[in-house]
Amino acid sequence: MSLGTFHYSRPQNEPTYSYAPGTKERIALQEAIKALKSKEVEIPMYIGAEEVTTGKKIAIHPPHEIAHTLGYFHFGDTSHVEKAIEAAKAAKPNWENMPWEERAAIFLRAADLFATKYRFELNAATMLCQSKNPFQAEIDAGNELVDFLRFNVHFLSEIYAEQPASSTGTYNRTEWRPLEGFVLAVTPFNFTAIAGNLPCAPALCGNTVVWKPADAQVYSAQIVMKVLKEAGLPDGVINLIYVDGKELGDVCFSHHDFAGVHFTGSSAVFKTIWKNIGTNVDKFRTFPRIVGETGGKDFVLIHKSAAVDSSVVALARGAFEYQGQKCSAASRAYIPSNLADEILEKLVAMVKTFTIGTVEDFSNYINAVIHEQSFDKIASYIETAKAASDAEIIVGGTYDKSKGYFVSPTVIKTTNKDFVTLSEEIFGPVLTVYVYDENEFEEIIKVVDSTSPYALTGSILATDRNAVAYATQHLRNAAGNFYVNDKPTGAVVGQQPFGGARASGTNDKAGSKLNMYRWLSARSIKETFNPPTDYTYPFLQKD
Repeated sequence: MSLGTFHYSRPQNEPTYSYAPGTKERIALQEAIKALKSKEVEIPMYIGAEEVTTGKKIAIHPPHEIAHTLGYFHFGDTSHVEKAIEAAKAAKPNWENMPWEERAAIFLRAADLFATKYRFELNAATMLCQSKNPFQAEIDAGNELVDFLRFNVHFLSEIYAEQPASSTGTYNRTEWRPLEGFVLAVTPFNFTAIAGNLPCAPALCGNTVVWKPADAQVYSAQIVMKVLKEAGLPDGVINLIYVDGKELGDVCFSHHDFAGVHFTGSSAVFKTIWKNIGTNVDKFRTFPRIVGETGGKDFVLIHKSAAVDSSVVALARGAFEYQGQKCSAASRAYIPSNLADEILEKLVAMVKTFTIGTVEDFSNYINAVIHEQSFDKIASYIETAKAASDAEIIVGGTYDKSKGYFVSPTVIKTTNKDFVTLSEEIFGPVLTVYVYDENEFEEIIKVVDSTSPYALTGSILATDRNAVAYATQHLRNAAGNFYVNDKPTGAVVGQQPFGGARASGTNDKAGSKLNMYRWLSARSIKETFNPPTDYTYPFLQKD
């Protein structure tokens, strides 16, 4: 029983380590990488109190070193989905009735463990299994995951404190209930922080969760799960399973107790999920919450007044950090004719300085794309550009998968504003640029707004404030996260809540209170102190 009102102040964002030569964190991270590479792990599923093995083992190879084996994970089937749901249902009564400050303590402890004891191990795992350089791993597993957990506690404390007014003779209050049923979390390969946040945010609110990570992210996911267990997470609150996506959907999206899905992944998969939920809506106890952050075709719009050097860096970092495998990555750029030659010349020169290779060599800016399927898809777009009469590759355009899935950072220049690589999501290190007449800024804004079905991130670079204001207004619906004089990536929890609309998702803004509301169901309670004993009202009296 709670004997106080508990409030959690707004936290500071977790500091970022530099990993510069000679620093303690650089040495610690290098040692963690060596330790993980020195052994092969066998990864079970976590269902209730059980660590489940199936004998159907899937090998895990670093994308940049496919000959090396990090370990194996045990692949499940429909029966394991059903068991995970039953475990979540069994854990629900005790978990939702636990005083919320006790739930909060578990996730705050987990955040502390991630920030300290397990920081380098989780960063090393993220580097090895997801092929991230030290900085990209740090801002993901070392920073954002910690921030999500701490800020979620703060946001939830503010929500719980939101209570209605009471008039004389009544007492009103709002109870912020968890959803009725289980929540499904489906998480992507590219961010360890997202993989941790999607099951943890609903769980903090008192929900119990079935969690399916992408196969390419299992190695990091199981470390997240082990840390949550160490932090005191009760058995069955989050159940981690590795199964076929279709089998998962067949069970969950027709289950009577399905209460919601927290999803990050492709727009096509999310649309399928939505259709299946709609088809089965009569089977559910309640209308499920559908929360998804999906694809992007993110833009950089450069005005004729923009600073050249900052524009070049915004393109280079925005398009090519983590090999462009961010849903927020700059994938298309619109450059004014008065600056195009200088910007492109400097961009090409900068890209040529990028070093490409394994994550163990910290001097490599570019590592591998996630797997062969992604590699082949990216290569096909590059070949399309090579064969096109209205496009040319001005830097990059090479790829090699003999030792790892390496694609060189590629810039395509096209004269066709409807060229395929300007409109379709590639999810790799490919940037397409279109040069527009410097005096047709208003016209190019219409092109930016209409070319892609997505609306996740975008940016405007300009020193002319009128141009900034015009773009901000007229691209209002083209990006859920909009940046001024910056690259369109790098949202920080608590500072830039993240999410987009159109084909980019439901815009429920991870890293804000908006997302937490989605895992709560409000109940209004009114108590009358002196109930009436006569049905009549004064207006009924005769004159």
